[in-house]
Amino acid sequence: MNTEAEQARQFSCGHYSFPIGARTYLVGILNVTPDSFSDGGCFLDPSSALYQAEKLLKAGADILDVGGESTRPGAAPIDGETEKKRIIPVIQQLVRSFDCAISVDTSKPSIAAEALDAGAVIVNDVMGLQQSGQMAAIASAYQAGVVIMHNARLYRQNMEALQGGIIHQMKSYFNKSIAKAEAAGLKHDQILLDPGIGFGVSTVESIEMIRNLNELSSLGYPLFVGPSRKRFIRDSLPDSPDDRLMGTAAAVAVSIMNGADFVRVHDVAGLADFVRMIDVLCRQNGEKGNG
Repeated sequence: MNTEAEQARQFSCGHYSFPIGARTYLVGILNVTPDSFSDGGCFLDPSSALYQAEKLLKAGADILDVGGESTRPGAAPIDGETEKKRIIPVIQQLVRSFDCAISVDTSKPSIAAEALDAGAVIVNDVMGLQQSGQMAAIASAYQAGVVIMHNARLYRQNMEALQGGIIHQMKSYFNKSIAKAEAAGLKHDQILLDPGIGFGVSTVESIEMIRNLNELSSLGYPLFVGPSRKRFIRDSLPDSPDDRLMGTAAAVAVSIMNGADFVRVHDVAGLADFVRMIDVLCRQNGEKGNG
């Protein structure tokens, strides 16, 4: 029987397992939305989504993250039926066509359940299991992995929660979410933590999250980071191209050096070799080096 420490060295989701420390895993973003900030409207049709998924996998994606509702600031919320119609046919087609781990990017327990039933194996919850007590229970019932995202939008109106700076706030948030996950029966090796770059935080705070990512290692879980094309890059490099590839690459590099095990990106082809080279430079025998 594996000890908790041994389980922590892998991420388990359905019948997939990802050893932690050996390398960085690429999570390819597949938005089937009309209004996502970067690629909205590009892959609404299942056939175009399937074509994009194939491109992402051939480029080196280890996981496909399928989302049907934009989480950009100011985006209008959608009902569950609309989200279901967008993502379930795509997930079903992906499962039939490819052997890869599929993540569903949703905060609705009913959609998560349908997506897992369709073959997804990870729930990427931007509400960090804190909006509904059902989400963790559903993931546990399907033996799915979960990405618990820190979402400052959920507590920024509570002035008490703002004590101690963004890293302290993240740790407090994650401790609350982890308790919910454990109470629902999720195991240590089914959990990833995402700092939630750009969600209810300023550009300065997003940069601080990446600079100090290694401070989250004390929580004992693998880290999942999504800096791709985020606002802090635009603010820092206002004259860069719209794809923000170089800014994303820099953020990915520092994230990996500071402890990220999974990076969620739009441009897998543009970053796959880059990430592999970072691993060569930063990891020694499956562990991150010290410089």
